[in-house]
Amino acid sequence: MKVFSIAGYHRTGKTTVAVELIKELKKRGFKVVSIKDIHAEDFSMENKDSNSWKHWEASHDTVIARGLHETYQIWHRQLSLNEMLAHLEADYVVVEGMRSAALPRIICAETQTQLNELADGTVFAISGIYADDHNNYKHLPVLKSVEEVTQLADLVEKRVFEVLPLPNAECCEECGLTCREMVAAILAGERKREDCKTDRNTGMKIKIGGKVIKIVPYVQKTFLDIIKAYLKNLKGYKEKEKIEIEINE
Repeated sequence: MKVFSIAGYHRTGKTTVAVELIKELKKRGFKVVSIKDIHAEDFSMENKDSNSWKHWEASHDTVIARGLHETYQIWHRQLSLNEMLAHLEADYVVVEGMRSAALPRIICAETQTQLNELADGTVFAISGIYADDHNNYKHLPVLKSVEEVTQLADLVEKRVFEVLPLPNAECCEECGLTCREMVAAILAGERKREDCKTDRNTGMKIKIGGKVIKIVPYVQKTFLDIIKAYLKNLKGYKEKEKIEIEINE
């Protein structure tokens, strides 16, 4: 699944860029879903004291509210990007916002000063209001969200890659880089997507509910060592034979 972010300051054209790209990528036959990051303090899809709210008060867990025309799955907390992505299946996920996430990014801005603050190695294009009156910004392509959406979508297809596992920073850096640094290095052509070591299994694979769970290398090695240490005490255990463990609960 390929994931990229459209980030920038408030009222700089992010939503327009997101909508136009979603439509253009869908025209090209891709399955596209999106995530809209909302910073309003009082924003909620839930109504306090509604019946679904009462369900949550009773369970303090996830609630699904199904109506005649819409269905909502409600968590009463902020989910991480990884948690949200685990519930999605698509060719592309367009994230509006989340500018600190380790994703390839299109930046929307109004002024060069804003771009100077926001642009770094994770950015592969500039759009939004700034593109209405400018054609360039340093080495980055500047493209209008409507008139030049085909070129912008071409860049997405060319530059955006399979999303990194995005582990906690303190658990990874096996490759010597943070995930954000890895994104920048891939976009710069200094690294390849397959250089991410968290994606490489060290001899084990865990699936829960049919989905592969990605585990950082250190945890993989530790988990595998513990399993082998226990199994060595069992009759019938042989070194270098394939081990299969299935847990049904």
